[in-house]
Formats: sequence, C-alpha cells, structure tokens
Amino acid sequence: MTNYYTRRLALLGQEQHRALLGKGLRGIERETLRVSPEGKLALTPHPRSLGSALTQPQITTDYSESLLEFITPPENDVAVVMTELESIHRFAYSKLGDEMLWSDSMPCELPDEEQIPIAWYGTSHIGTLKHVYRRGLALRYGKRMQCIAGIHYNYSLADDIWSVLQLEAGQATCTTKSFQSDGYIALIRNFRRYSWLLMYLFGASPALSKNFLAGQEHKLETLDDDTLYLPYATSLRMSDLGYQSKAQANLTPHYNNLDSYIKSLSQAVSQSYPPYAAIGTHLDGEWIQINTNILQIENEYYSTIRPKRVINSGERPIQALSARGVQYIEVRCMDIDPFEPTGISLETGRFLDAFLLFCALDESPCTSDEESVENVSNFSKAVKEGRRPGLELQLNGAPIALQAWGLALLEKISAAATLLDAQRDDHQHGDAVEQQRRKLHAPELTPSAKVLAALSEHNETFAQFALRQSNVHAAQFRAHPPSAEEHAYFTAMAAKSLDEQEQIERTQTGDFDTFVAAYRASTLGNMSI
Repeated sequence: MTNYYTRRLALLGQEQHRALLGKGLRGIERETLRVSPEGKLALTPHPRSLGSALTQPQITTDYSESLLEFITPPENDVAVVMTELESIHRFAYSKLGDEMLWSDSMPCELPDEEQIPIAWYGTSHIGTLKHVYRRGLALRYGKRMQCIAGIHYNYSLADDIWSVLQLEAGQATCTTKSFQSDGYIALIRNFRRYSWLLMYLFGASPALSKNFLAGQEHKLETLDDDTLYLPYATSLRMSDLGYQSKAQANLTPHYNNLDSYIKSLSQAVSQSYPPYAAIGTHLDGEWIQINTNILQIENEYYSTIRPKRVINSGERPIQALSARGVQYIEVRCMDIDPFEPTGISLETGRFLDAFLLFCALDESPCTSDEESVENVSNFSKAVKEGRRPGLELQLNGAPIALQAWGLALLEKISAAATLLDAQRDDHQHGDAVEQQRRKLHAPELTPSAKVLAALSEHNETFAQFALRQSNVHAAQFRAHPPSAEEHAYFTAMAAKSLDEQEQIERTQTGDFDTFVAAYRASTLGNMSI
C-alpha cells in the first residue's frame, strides 16, 4: 500500500475524525420487471395503488410501464437502506395481485418489440416529455435492451471528511467545493481502473433467453433450446449486448477533471447526429424524440458510474455540477442478485462501502488515453470471461493474472474495511471482504457460477430458473406483508403523489411544443426525466 493511502487511512482513523465515516450517505435504486405468473412481461398499466410514477419518490417506472424502479431515501447506514428497500418490496407485493417481480437482470420472455409498453406519466407537459424521451430511446437502441434491470448504488462521504483531507493536503487556496469535486472525480478514475473486480465478484448474468436477442447476430453459445450463455461470463448485462450506439461510440468523457467531463456531455446534448436528424423529432405529427442530438439528455449517456448533484429548480444536471460541484456518485454496473429477494445483500453493500472508500482515498493519477483503453478492455474481459482459469488482464501495459490482481486489491480494500469497522466497533466490512477473497480462490462461489450451476442441477432453462427464483422471493414477501405502519406510510405517499400529478396537470399552462423549447433552453423545473 502506498504511503499516500496509509497516511489518509491513519488520518481518518484518529479519534477526532473517525465518527465522520458514519456520516456519509447511501441509497439504492432497484429496477425490476413486473411479470405474469407464467413469467411473461406484464402488459398491464403501472398499478395506481403504488402511486403516480411521475411524482412518487420511492416507487416509479424506468423505461417501460412494466419496469418498476424502487428508490430508497439516503441514509447513513446501508443496513437501514436495506430495511427500507425490503419495506418497498413488501408494499409493492401487497398491490401486485398475481403478478411478480422478475428476479434477474436479463429480461423475462418479451413480446414483439411494438408490444413492449413505454412508461406513461400522464398528460402533463413534464409527463409527456418523460414519455417522449423514452420513445427516443426505443428509436435509438430498441425496446428490448431497455428492459434489462440493474442495481444502482448511491454513495457519498461526509462533507467534513473532504475538509479534513483538504487540510492535510495543504490545499488551502483551493475551495472546498473544488477539492471535494476533484476527490469524487479521483474516486471515479480508480473505480474505472478496478470495477472489473466488481463484475467478477458480483456479476450474475452469464445466461439469457434466446427470446431476448430475437434474431440478432451474437457470439454467445447455446446452452439449451431456450438459453444462450458464455461459459466463463460474469455479466452479459454489462457486455456489448447492452447499449450499442454508433452515436455514443466516440463519446468518451474524460474523468481527469470535472470541467472536461461537463464539457464533453454538454457537447453531446447540443450536437446534432446526422442519422437522428434524418429521422427528425416527429412522425405523423407526433413527437418521437426530444431532439436529434447525440444525447437527448445527459442521462442517456451510459456509464458504469456517474458524478451526481441534487438539482435545484431551473437546472439541468450538468448545470448543477458546474455550479456546486459533485455531491455523490452513482454506481450503475451492479447486476440484480437472483439469489437475494431484494436483488442485493447487506454483505454486498458493506463491501461496496469499503471498495468505494478505497477508491476515494488511494492515489488516483490522471488517466491517459492508453490506460483508458486498458480499463475498457479489462472490464470487457471480466464480464465475458472473468471466471476463465488463468485469465490475464493488463496493468500498465503488462499482463497480470486476474486472481493475483484481485487478491492484491482486496488487501488494500481490507484496510478501508478495518477503518469502517473501527468506527462501528464490529467486523461486518471485514467479513464482507473475506467472503470476496473466497470467491477469488474458488470461482464456483461467484453468483455467475452459481446461476449456471443451478441451471445444470435443476435441468432448467434460464427463463425457468429466473421464474423459479421469482416465485421463491414472491412467496417470502407475501408471507411477510407490510406492517400496518408501513402500509399507512406508503399508502399516504401514493395518495399524495396522485394528488400532485393531478395538480400539475390541472395548473399547467402553454402547449407542449413551447414546453420542450423551454426544456432545451434549460428553463424548466427540476423533475428528472
């Protein structure tokens, strides 16, 4: 371990600073398809009893009307986040009737493309804009790809930690906002160097239904009449089966400083892309995409991790980042764990906290173009063949065994886990790291290997396995319905959200075309689309 890393660990381990480690925030967003008892995509509308998908802060939809998104409030302890995520699941199941939540990242059996329902958010201008944006995604990438689900992990360090680190670094002339933003961007650089490890440890999508690719060309192998796979894959979700876009191919935001990142995305959301321009924004008088630019909005750019800032009224995300800097990061590469009812375990959350703290505190030199290519290649190898015996990655242009590099990284992450456990006076983070060390020594313990083992053991197709797991989890949640307090809380939240949507629709002024023009000029409110 470098002196830089050990010095920062020691600094935060001092008694006067240690409590700050417990004051950062965590949050989880879990995407999940609604399916029929037979394991087919539910074509019913978003249940009104869950609230308005437009204004409900904890239960909404992502791309499709059938793709739910559960959002926990930010909390200091991921254990509290997990409890809240479980509560959302219990309430949702109390309103789903005989429908279920799909247990896997890769989709269930999907209908023909045109039958996959795009999420609907009502008749307000902002609701229509959200819908049109999703029409644009369908036009650009296809609907099937948009049905892939994942876990997003939101993470921040306490602001005071950045102040302590800034004082130790002797950068008094730098504003705290700039130092904090630089620190999060440095975290992101290290994340992109080492996120291949997360794919090996937690990737859980080595197989998928043939129905998903529906005649598309691919390089997957056939496991059975209904299942495609790669024998050593960890996460086909994060492979090139996902977002494939010629428009985004040359969009490579630099993470060497916040300004260059903002400039890159700003250009992409304002630069027209000729193939999209040839299609236009309207078809038969109806909006089919917000604009014809490389990106309709910033969030269309797909990345494994994003710098984030809560936006104020009248701001676009990149404007908020520019004005007030980075507030937290969003990890977007985590698969749904099909063996966990909520899609993620507390142990995984503890490990992510240690991993991200390591990324924040360790040295993080600027990334060269050559290293950027190396990072992408390492990630690609890990998702497609991470469990291949003897697999080698590249480190500074030289080959290195995935297992050896992973074990070396775990030694560094273990030091961050020890610091977090000292703050909590327990050993949960250290235990989580130890569980991951076992996976590096025994690949059969990884979720991706366990999925393939389950298919073999039960002689199941991917769809049969995922449906079986969905039934198991559904039974668990139905056996433990929401408490009276939970039911009252979410019912009130749902009712309030429906009232808010109705009020927006009742009080809006102007026409939709004017509204879109205002959005393009960034003069709208802060509702995410």
